Amino acid sequence: MPRLALLGTGVVGTAFVARCARLRAMGVALPRFAWIANSRALREDAVEDPAAALAGVRAAPPRSGPWAPWVEAVGLQRGDILVDATASDTVAGWHAEWLWRGVHVVTANKLGTGAGLARAQAITEAAAASGARHGDAATVGAGLPLLRSLRALVAGGDRIEAVEGVLSGSMAWLLDRHDGRQPFSALVREARTLGYAEPDPRIDLSGEDVRRKLLILARAAGFALDAEQVRLDPLLPAPLAAARAGDVDDALAALDVPMHARLSRARRDGTQLRFVGRVDACGASVGLQALPPSHPLCSGTGTDNVVAITSCRYQAQPLVIRGPGAGAEVTAAALLDDVLQNCGPIPG
Repeated sequence: MPRLALLGTGVVGTAFVARCARLRAMGVALPRFAWIANSRALREDAVEDPAAALAGVRAAPPRSGPWAPWVEAVGLQRGDILVDATASDTVAGWHAEWLWRGVHVVTANKLGTGAGLARAQAITEAAAASGARHGDAATVGAGLPLLRSLRALVAGGDRIEAVEGVLSGSMAWLLDRHDGRQPFSALVREARTLGYAEPDPRIDLSGEDVRRKLLILARAAGFALDAEQVRLDPLLPAPLAAARAGDVDDALAALDVPMHARLSRARRDGTQLRFVGRVDACGASVGLQALPPSHPLCSGTGTDNVVAITSCRYQAQPLVIRGPGAGAEVTAAALLDDVLQNCGPIPG
């Protein structure tokens, strides 16, 4: 059986180790952990007690320097499985190299196929050449059957005409709760407390996360886009965008007047606000839109992701996929699904 290696010990990596332990206790045959690492430490004695190895790595003191010493030093072999539960650009830059070596890569890291087009193409080419699998279901929609559906349609000869979606669970929650009864800045603080938004909520409000997810979906659908080709309209007033890290909380108030005005216009026009990523033959964009209540993207609530796919087959009525698009547990489940479904022996 191949060895399993985990990079990343945050909430997703921790949930992944715990899920493996639960399934193994139920008698499910899983690959054994060979090592567990984060940017601070590496444990190669993770086979017998992955949870203890995880705890040891998480407790390691901070260190300076990039991920590169770990990713270069570990001797992965053909048929092994690398699980990337990081958000590291350095780690994502190694995906193609591992695949060329015949190492399966399963990832929740959007900086592989959701960054520059050249990197995404290198990953695809490496997997095709080596026979190793690149499992990326966890990068968009936390394992919802989005990428699988797009690739199945393309493989079956369908032509994708448009993909549009509510792709950020945090932005979906904020706009679902934005009813004018409290300032938008208060909702952002609540989302941060609940863990729906990043500690620096500008990461969510900038739209960069949605752009990366849209690029992953677009490339799977056959649109060879580079990041610069996606028009980005962030929800970041100038005072908030320019604020120092320690001043972000106070600067959130800059959101309140413009967001109240957008809500008032939407209500006047009988529309609903959604933060949408869209790609079609005319281009790609990410930003706030006012949509009629009958629009498919208005069907979600809370942190739901909703994606509508228009194609030759689904032209009169788009194929709509909706479900929970955020959370460590569902993301970890998507990672393990890719490990079990896509990472068998490599032919030859």
